Amino acid sequence: MKVKIHTLFQYLLETTDAAPEAIVGFSLSGSPVLGDYLADLDPNQSLDWNNRDFRGLPELRDHVLAQAGLTGTCAQEDVLITAGAAEANYLAIMQLLQPGDEIVIETPGWPQAEVLAKAIGAKIVKVTRQESDGWHLPLDRVADAVTDKTKLIFITNPNNPTGDLLSQEEVAELVRIADRVGAWLLVDEVYAGLEWDGPRAPSVAGMYARGITTGSVSKALGLQGLRTGWLICPDPDLVMDAVILRENSSEIMNIMGEVIAEIALRPDRYALAMAQARTEGAANLAEMNTWVAAQEGLSWVPPRAGLIGLGRLPAGVDSDAFAKFLLADPYRTFLLPGSAYEQPGHIRLGVGGGAAVNLKDGLERLSQALADWANV
Repeated sequence: MKVKIHTLFQYLLETTDAAPEAIVGFSLSGSPVLGDYLADLDPNQSLDWNNRDFRGLPELRDHVLAQAGLTGTCAQEDVLITAGAAEANYLAIMQLLQPGDEIVIETPGWPQAEVLAKAIGAKIVKVTRQESDGWHLPLDRVADAVTDKTKLIFITNPNNPTGDLLSQEEVAELVRIADRVGAWLLVDEVYAGLEWDGPRAPSVAGMYARGITTGSVSKALGLQGLRTGWLICPDPDLVMDAVILRENSSEIMNIMGEVIAEIALRPDRYALAMAQARTEGAANLAEMNTWVAAQEGLSWVPPRAGLIGLGRLPAGVDSDAFAKFLLADPYRTFLLPGSAYEQPGHIRLGVGGGAAVNLKDGLERLSQALADWANV
């Protein structure tokens, strides 16, 4: 099995050394600094593993259940702490899919499931979200795509990268669709908690015996560098399979990631951090909406949740060429082209990072680049 590079990661690798002066499309909340946690850290903390549980610090797993609204519904043993949501998704997909199995995925969506499914030799069935429908997931087409051969359905909610949001009733319908054929249903919730239009949907791990919820502290809390996420599933065999696979890859979690994430998810601290993330995200979203409305030929469906969305470029503008144009002098501004999500006529716009990302400056440079592009 050979895992091939995806367009999104390829672009990130190619632009690592570009040193942009501005970023448009920041995908996570403003990041705290280590000093914010020093008062709660024990200077005698061992840098060995946690010496308590291979599945992660017990108190951290309790916090994970609490933030997902699963306390009393799922047990501590249903939670595995992982190296971000990416590892959680990896562990589930690699243990569930075999060559020839079918996986139903959304597009646009987070590309990880497709990359891994191709490497495994599984059959990929895509359900397309339409911009004309507000990027909403067409559940009738999901139902049509699911067959007796479907082993896994992979969805992001809130959707990455459009910011669409499924309701409680719609997640329940996905459960019914999956249960009809005995398929697993994995819902990646990395942007959960940052809903602008509607409440947070319940986590699927509390709704379905073959439901898998993944998430992390990376996006909403801005703690991407901790590489700390989780997998929640009420099926003990699936969780143990994930533990076994991780034993042969990363083996255990890094202790500092676990310890700092546990502090960050303590209820009082978590509530304050989320309130700040929501305030900053909402302010940037309002600024972005005003800016988009003022750009000739540019449009977008504002995200209903999360920190990113897809902006439609003026007709005839290629996203790859434009992204490279914007990254060069005199603009020195980074954004992801829509081709990273199979949407070549789009660019990813983001409202994360709080005040530190200087969104106004980035948007001014983007406006100038759009105007200059029209004259090239």
